[in-house]
Formats: sequence, C-alpha cells, structure tokens
Amino acid sequence: MNLNSRRQFFAGAAASVAGLAVARSALAGLPEPVIQTSVATAPPLIPTTGRPYNPVVTLNGWTLPWRMNNGVKEFHLVAEPVVREVSPGFKVNMWGYNGQSPGPTIEVVEGDRVRIFVTNKLPEHTTIHWHGQRLPNGMDGVGGLTQRAIPVGKTYVYEFEARRPGTFMYHPHADEMTQMAMGMMGLWVTHPKARHPHISAVDRDFCFLLNAFDVEPGSKTPKINTMTDFNIWCWNSRVFPAIDTLNVRLNDRVRIRIGNLTMTNHPIHLHGHEFLVTGTDGGPTPPGTRWYEVTTDVAVGQMRQIELIADAEGDWAMHCHKSHHTMNAMGHDVPTMIGVDHRGLVGKIQKVAPDYMLMGERGMADMGEMQMPIPDNTAPMMTGSGQFGPLEMGGMFTVFKVRKEQKPGDYSDPGPYRFPAGTMAYEWTGATPQATRPSGSSPAEPAAASAVKPGGKGMAH
Repeated sequence: MNLNSRRQFFAGAAASVAGLAVARSALAGLPEPVIQTSVATAPPLIPTTGRPYNPVVTLNGWTLPWRMNNGVKEFHLVAEPVVREVSPGFKVNMWGYNGQSPGPTIEVVEGDRVRIFVTNKLPEHTTIHWHGQRLPNGMDGVGGLTQRAIPVGKTYVYEFEARRPGTFMYHPHADEMTQMAMGMMGLWVTHPKARHPHISAVDRDFCFLLNAFDVEPGSKTPKINTMTDFNIWCWNSRVFPAIDTLNVRLNDRVRIRIGNLTMTNHPIHLHGHEFLVTGTDGGPTPPGTRWYEVTTDVAVGQMRQIELIADAEGDWAMHCHKSHHTMNAMGHDVPTMIGVDHRGLVGKIQKVAPDYMLMGERGMADMGEMQMPIPDNTAPMMTGSGQFGPLEMGGMFTVFKVRKEQKPGDYSDPGPYRFPAGTMAYEWTGATPQATRPSGSSPAEPAAASAVKPGGKGMAH
C-alpha cells in the first residue's frame, strides 16, 4: 500500500475533546497518523482486528488503518495541505487528509464504537461532518452550531456508534466553500454486522468520489470562488487517462459505490451491462424497489450504490454522460468553429504568431491526436488512448475490464482485451449504393463560413 508508516500508535500525546466526553484512559495515547502519498489504487485492507468484513477497494485511494482500544475502533485523521497528482505532469495544491485528497476511506462494521482523532494542520480552523450518519448531535461536526471549530494545531475527538450499514461521506462544515473546493472530503463505509436481507455478498466492492476543481492552465491552486465553471472533473481527484481501471473476473458479482461532492449532478453510465441501484444515502434499497438501468444520476451530496453481474468479457467504458465532463481543462468561452473556411488565413497569422494552430474547423477530434503543446502543470485534454488509437476522452472516464482468466482477488490490470474472431466492427469494402432522396429535396448545405468569423477569440491558438 506504500504507506509511509505502519506503526500503530505512539504514547504521550494530548488531545482536546469535542462533544461527548471521552474517558481519560482513551487519551493516554494518540493513534499515530498513517500517511499515504501514492496515487495508485491500494489493495483491500483485510481486517486483522475487530469484526471481520469484506473490504472495499477505493479507486486511486486507500483505506485508513485503525487500532482497537478497549473495544473501540480508533482512527486518526490529519487535515492538512497536500499536493495531489491529478494526472502525470499535472499536480494541484489541495487540502485533504493524511497526505491525500480525497482522504482515506474509513471502513467499520455496523455496531462498532468508533473514535476518530482529528488533528488540524491547515492554516485555518476546520471541523468534520459525518455526512449521512446517525449520531449524537454534538458529533455532527457543524462549526458554530454543534461544536467549536478545531483551531489550528489542535486535535479534537469524535466518538459514536456506527448505527446502520451503508456508504457515507465526510467533509468539513467550516469555511465549507473554501475547504471543499480545495478537496477536503472522503468516504466512509459501514459493513453489515450479519447477513442483511437487502445487502448481497459480492466478489468485488469498489468505491470512489466525484469531485471537481477550477484550475487555470499552468497554475496549481484551485479557484475557490467558482460556482459553476469548473474545468477539472475528477474521480477521486484523478482524471482520465490517470484513473485506474476496474478489473474484475468474468461472472463476478460487483458492487460500485459512488459519492458526489461536486456542484452538479453526474449521470454515470456503464457500457455492456445493466445494473441495479441497491443503495442510496439512506441505506440499502429493498429489492422490490429496484429496476435495471445502464445510467444512474448521482445528484449533489448523494451516494448511489450499483450492483451487477460482470457476465460480458471486454473493455467496457464507464463515464459521466455529460460530455463536457469527459474532456479535461474545458474552456467555457470557446466559439464553434465548425464550417469556418480558414484557407489562406493560417499562413498569414503564423507570420505574426508562429505558434498559431487551427482547431475546431472540422470538429474537436483532431485535439485528441495532435498532442498540442500546453503550459506546464496543465491537465491534457482528450489524451486517453486505447489499442486502436485515441479515445478522445478525459476527466470522468475509466474502463471496466472483465476477464475470464482474472483470478479471484486479483485487481491487476489484465491489459487490452483480445477480441475473438468475428466480434469486432469492421470496414465495409463492397459497393456502396447512392442514397435516394424524395423529389424536391436537396443535400444539406454546408455550414456558412460567415457563421463564425475566422480569428475570433477561442480555441484557435
């Protein structure tokens, strides 16, 4: 897991307490924070203490280790500035937890008594709200309402019982606009303590958060005052092609948990399979309320849990179906250049601007092939590629890889899919008849060159 520290705890550190009182003996030793800097998907953390459960795999993330203290499961979160590699060559200054944004996934079992130490290493105060949890009001983490905010340099303690199974999130409720825009969030999974009528056993259990940032090309720090014009659309603070693939065995029962802490909804679409929505923020959905989908909309502040049988081999796309969210580094003031006649114009412009490049006259697909120069520390646009060439995708996109030879418990990437003979689309090389048109009709006119004036402000640089 590439953890910087695996030791369980050190003694002698003091802690402040928020909300309900914590026994003095519990404060005798603060769990040592475990820090993670790798951006790779970590293998599942198999529980060695506490009650057993089937662990999740966090896409491009990891699960936070804990210690048992007199029957209480203790975690230590450190709120701190971090640098997240969103894609190779593109790093962003964020705020997060334990070296990462999002922070580590917390996994517990229904009925566990949980104690979370939160140390504030940010430049301002903070809190943590346990989104969706049933807990004492004083542990809800709303600064000014249910607790005093955690001052810089201090450690507060949250303690409650994990009362119901499901997928939840955590994030600040203090200067929330800034802190969430900087990446402060994480996932919480509560596993059932026994067989549950609405929760099936699965072979693979994945989870990730949807998050978004506004980072100007060449810069490293998000613009925190942005309300709608985000340009970096992420899964767990990564953009395609830097998002890991979901690798499963043929006929595995697969669960995928998706939480949304962006400022808009995301219709998540999986190719090649239909799935059931088996859980929401409110917990598992009764079987009689479920129906099959291939796309589920995850609204702001919501979680959706989907399940499917991976019964179709192949490399299946999984992505947000808002097309701008699979682009990376979107520009919002870009005119449409399709149909504009630039003949003779490019050479003249290059005499005064040698780096000028024509883009968009025939659509935007050329951008996925040309690998145009971009400023340092900028997310590349539409640069994902597959075994047949450019995918012309970025942002919220990955691949669901189903293989019959994938071993149980093996999460490694099996590589490109080998297509059986006769199962691929192919070029037609026979005769092509001419289309017939109703009398009086004529072919569509090409777009008028005057629709957009050449040289206008936009994507032609």
